[in-house]
Amino acid sequence: MDILDTLSLFLAPTALTWKMAVMMLMGGILLYLAIAHDMEPVLLLPIGFGAILTNLPLTGIASPEGLLGRLYDIGIATEIFPLLLFVGLGAMTDFGPLLENPGMALLGAAGHLGIFATILLALGLGFDLSAASSIGVIGTMDGPTAIFVAARIAPDLLAPITVVAYSYMALVPIIQPPIMRLLTTDAERKVRMPYSRQQVSKTARVLFPIIVTIFVSFLAPVASPLIATIMFGNLMRESGVVEGLTNAAKSEIANVTTIFLGLAVGSRMTGDAFIRVETLAILGLGLFAFVMDMAGGILFGKLLYILSGKKFNPLIGSAGISAFPMSARVVQRIGQEYDMENFLLMHAMGANVAGQLGSVIAGGVVLSLITQLI
Repeated sequence: MDILDTLSLFLAPTALTWKMAVMMLMGGILLYLAIAHDMEPVLLLPIGFGAILTNLPLTGIASPEGLLGRLYDIGIATEIFPLLLFVGLGAMTDFGPLLENPGMALLGAAGHLGIFATILLALGLGFDLSAASSIGVIGTMDGPTAIFVAARIAPDLLAPITVVAYSYMALVPIIQPPIMRLLTTDAERKVRMPYSRQQVSKTARVLFPIIVTIFVSFLAPVASPLIATIMFGNLMRESGVVEGLTNAAKSEIANVTTIFLGLAVGSRMTGDAFIRVETLAILGLGLFAFVMDMAGGILFGKLLYILSGKKFNPLIGSAGISAFPMSARVVQRIGQEYDMENFLLMHAMGANVAGQLGSVIAGGVVLSLITQLI
């Protein structure tokens, strides 16, 4: 076959379709956002490159026998990649701020209102229960949880759900402040909350991941892999006896897994699967989930403001989400815009850590309920 024959085959309608070209462009946009604007680059960069690869005609790279197809079967279909990421996430997470102020767990629960509100809205828009639940889990603001749930009950929506989840997570510093300002008053934003650090014993830190794993596994058995992996990573961190394993979990293992996970997710970004009306709906529903999460946390914070005799700053409620530690830093920044001597970071970190844990539990509970209903 000469060069002209090869070129004509490449340009043939059966080889390169307009949908494939659009998805290659989409992959390029993801690469641009990751490189030029530093938007979740550790995942958007491999996803974008994977999207380009899977839409190249005639390569077969995303077929079951191809590189990306095998990565998907090995790591996503088996749920191994997101669970390995959870081990690394647990090794990186300090639950100390939550243990010092356990009441912040309430904000971690209120900060996931968007999950269930989005499920109801998605059902109203015509999505079936599995699809609506997977879309709602975007509201966990936790990429691995969204991937884990979507891969199990709505694999055809995995790519758009993943891209939407990570894209909006990168936009938290832009999405969060307007909601905070809209739902709080000037007086509420200026409430000062002195922070007296309480000592948390090593025993409590070690027992925490063990107890949480057992409790959640009894509450929602199907969620056990999610909670067990993140808590195992945290147990390694807090035990202090396996520093090498802890460092490997949060660096080498997490980094290598992220590369393969991103490429595997990108392999699902084919034109036929991605260019659909449903994708636009998921984009809108994902934003709705994020907004409702933050609103739920702030409104619960306003309730605590009233119950505490105006001694609780409702801004902290917006950190009861899983975008850790980005969301807590936004609370600190907005709080100091109205009072330069107001330091809310440690309180917000407590709520943010609770949101991180709450996202895993919420995703597991949704998965547990759906698997019983479908």
